[in-house]
Amino acid sequence: MQKVNYHSHTYRCGHADFNMSDEDYVKEYIEMGFKEIAFTDHAPEKNKIDKRTDMRMEYDERKDYLNSINKLKEKYKDVINIKSGYEIEYLPGEEENMIELKNEVDLLILGQHFIYDNDNNLKIFGRHKITDEELLRYANYIDNALKLNIPSILVHPDIFMLSSNEFGETEKEITKMICESAQKYNIPLEINLNNIYSRTYLRGIDYFNISNDSKKEILNKISYPNKEFWNIVSNYDIKVLYGIDAHYKGQILLFNDLVKIANEIIGKDTINKLNFIDKL
Repeated sequence: MQKVNYHSHTYRCGHADFNMSDEDYVKEYIEMGFKEIAFTDHAPEKNKIDKRTDMRMEYDERKDYLNSINKLKEKYKDVINIKSGYEIEYLPGEEENMIELKNEVDLLILGQHFIYDNDNNLKIFGRHKITDEELLRYANYIDNALKLNIPSILVHPDIFMLSSNEFGETEKEITKMICESAQKYNIPLEINLNNIYSRTYLRGIDYFNISNDSKKEILNKISYPNKEFWNIVSNYDIKVLYGIDAHYKGQILLFNDLVKIANEIIGKDTINKLNFIDKL
């Protein structure tokens, strides 16, 4: 079992479990035998660009967030290694602010939930129709962020499938672009487990105790991890790890089940070709 996880949120983002303290997450990780974790809550924006409510902490919450993590680092230092971080989106013109955030923490992860359209409006995966031109922009944003050495991990790189009905030629092209960038800059890619959790256990569905027909129905609704995406990744020399993307009480405790489902989606042959790592 993978003993590290670098993708965890807190109640401060506004859409995670309000009944989970930062320490509660640490206790669940310890119960599952994890040796190194990072808190990487959705990064606050110095310039308010994402106007959605309940999506990220406010800029003035950073001090409380980092103080909490530092206290937990010290309290549990003999049991588990805890890192501080943020999950960011790259946007052109915000590079200086992203680097400022990077200097506050141990690491940044890049979760590119949105891009700009030609009029500098945010286009959010899963909420807006995305054109082929905008899909290519997604891959270019990722390349720019990696080139600037901003993130340590690219998380849910196949999230663009939330806005794609099928894995067509454009999806293949941007997957190859992402792979080339990740390989060139030696940045690991994350197989994200949160979308699986949201479609199963969060809805009260115990995946391994339902009929095969029900399983197929659920798997057809999971946009990522995407089988075709990871099959292309397996042809590159790229580091890979699983990411829990923890938001809820008990989610971490289901890590092994979620990995099994992810492997079922991606396929054994592809999983066996991927270059999994044990830590950053």
